[in-house]
Order: sequence, then structure tokens, then C-alpha cells
Amino acid sequence: MLPVTGPARTTSRRRFLAIGGGALALAAGAVAVVRTRGYDVPAEVEAKLEAFSPWQYVVVQHVARRIAAPDREGDASIPTPDATDVAGFVDGYVARLPGPLKRDLLRALAFVEHLAPLSVGCASRFTRLSASDQDRVLASLESSGQDLLRGAFDGLKSLVFMGYYRDPRTWRILSYDGPRVNRPDEGWGKP
Repeated sequence: MLPVTGPARTTSRRRFLAIGGGALALAAGAVAVVRTRGYDVPAEVEAKLEAFSPWQYVVVQHVARRIAAPDREGDASIPTPDATDVAGFVDGYVARLPGPLKRDLLRALAFVEHLAPLSVGCASRFTRLSASDQDRVLASLESSGQDLLRGAFDGLKSLVFMGYYRDPRTWRILSYDGPRVNRPDEGWGKP
């Protein structure tokens, strides 16, 4: 028999889980900080953001560029989602949403940026993908077997279209001559 020199030190399961959980939370926080850096937003735009952080604004810009991509590339008569400030509109709209809806939408943006690309075999975040890979990511969300993911895509698509088609310059694309309410006698003119 071996002599006992002192009490054996054991780590309880609860302490082990607390240490492991703390380490996991710390690692997740570090990853989140790293993954939300490197987004270029002009200072004047960043100063106006109401609900979004710069990375969320950039994600919406990229999503809008794909969802509202012109059918005729290079046609200068079709305004871009950037020209109609879709991301700025969506930021203002989200700022006025009730807390739980706002939280869900911001989580959906994080999913699109960081996790959705993995579903189509891309290791990079959404905003760093090529246009064709971004289209594949969005198509996978649109056709997902998960109701939640299809709903998130539908919500983003609706916000993009609300932001894009509110601009009179886009009405001609749809052969729409503008609303009848408060219509000037001479019409809305050529957008």
C-alpha cells in the first residue's frame, strides 16, 4: 500500500462545466469580435445608423445587391440598391421594430453573414463571397427545408423590395406611374 501524502484534489462536475462553459463563452466572444471587423462604412453613414452596427449595414448592402440585382447588367437607367440606399432604409425600418422582432432580424443577419455560407460549402463570410456564391447562399435559404430559414429569407427579401421600390426612379422598371394619392396634376414626371 502506498502512503497518502495529502488529500486528493478532485474537480467536481459542476466546477468542470463552469470552467468549460466560461472558456467556451470567452472563445465565442473572441470569434465574434474578430468576425465583425473589417467592414468599411463611410463615417457619415456610420454616424446615421439607428439600429445596425457597421457590419450589419454591409450585410444588408450585399443582400440587397443580390436580391435587387438588375436583369440588364450595365443599364444605367436602372438604379442600383446602393443608389436607392436600401440598407439605410432597412436600418431605419428595423430601428422602429418592436424589440423581439428587431432581435430576430439582427440574428438572421448574423446567420446569413457567418453560418449560411457553410451550407453551400463556402468557408468565408457572406460579404466576402463572389456574387454567384452569394446567390447560391440566398437560394439555399429561399429553398430551405427549415421554415425558419425560408421565413428569414422572405423577410429580408421584403425589406429589400420595400427599400428599393420606394424610390420613384425604380417605378419605370415596373411600368408604374406612381401613387394616385396626392398626385400632382402634371403627374409624377419621369423618374
